Amino acid sequence: MDKVMNLVSQRAVVIFSTSACCMCHAIKMLFSEMGVNAAVYELDKEPWGREMERALAQLTGRKSPVPVVFIAGQLVGSTEAVMSLHLAGKLVPLLREAGAIWL
Repeated sequence: MDKVMNLVSQRAVVIFSTSACCMCHAIKMLFSEMGVNAAVYELDKEPWGREMERALAQLTGRKSPVPVVFIAGQLVGSTEAVMSLHLAGKLVPLLREAGAIWL
């Protein structure tokens, strides 16, 4: 858990993903198209990926935790949570507050 929290504290937007996950790809594309330079950690390619995946599963309460998005060090959640914020018009203000975009 310490490794995950350390990584999350270093950037405005952090995405934990796996390289073959289509929902992870969709989330990464959404942030990229918004101009967000997110830190992306592909758990299947990280040396500590398994350990981080277990910590994220514990943190989110989900068996398959990816994708997991953190903004300004705070857990936002998975695809559903990110898309709900976006559709409600709350994602962009959250990203502005975090200094991730300047629109």
